[in-house]
Amino acid sequence: MDKLMVAYVLSDSIGETGEEVAQAAVSQFNSGEYEIRRFPYITEESQIIEILEEAKQENCIILFTIVIESLRKFLINKSKEYGIQSIDILEPILNAIQKVVGFEPKREPGLIRKLDENYFRKVAAVEFAVKYDDGKDTRGIKKADIVLIGVSRTSKTPLSMYLAHKNVKVANIPLLPEVKPPKELYEIDPRKIMGLTANPIKLNEIRQERLKALGLGNTANYASMERILREIEYAEELMKDLGCEVIDVSNKAVEETAGVIQELMRINHMKD
Repeated sequence: MDKLMVAYVLSDSIGETGEEVAQAAVSQFNSGEYEIRRFPYITEESQIIEILEEAKQENCIILFTIVIESLRKFLINKSKEYGIQSIDILEPILNAIQKVVGFEPKREPGLIRKLDENYFRKVAAVEFAVKYDDGKDTRGIKKADIVLIGVSRTSKTPLSMYLAHKNVKVANIPLLPEVKPPKELYEIDPRKIMGLTANPIKLNEIRQERLKALGLGNTANYASMERILREIEYAEELMKDLGCEVIDVSNKAVEETAGVIQELMRINHMKD
């Protein structure tokens, strides 16, 4: 026999899942030949009829991953009319999951691709946060969805990474009285800038713990109250000059501060 069969793979998305299942199945048969034909983005009953008219001339089966209920039922019924065996790849799995979770599937085509896209956006945002962390490259300021500014130990880096996992591209800039702020801060929409500040006593405690972790004495200028007050005063003056939002992170967990930032983004329509 020159050709054992033709497998028609129909999908209301791109059809990759159905094609891979078809290939896995036919590989178990080593007699004859086979052909797999994929028909993606099936959205109309007329498309199904056209495919069935072609398929009835072949020694074939139909495998499908159509989740739109009306099209799925139409294909099943019409396949029977045409005398063609059709297999719904997803339905047994969907039914089993529904019994476990207790609610119905969304029946929305292409969700797996959307999940993949979401994953890659997240990866890109994490890479962005690493690249533009701690003022490494001020060019990131204009590329970022959000720019975090603040003195040392105001959770800029943890916030950047947390927001990156929410698909937000974040650059963060440390503020020091001795260092002139990047000019790019004055060249972007101030709504994109989030100023982080904290209670000086809280900062003093955090910085002293940081020095201990590094094996340094707590008498270093970095943790002195005089130094901290000077830094906070400088930072808050700069934030006022920029006209940006200011968030006190003293008693906020990273998740809580991130929630505040995301809400401000939503209000300001800075990101879909």
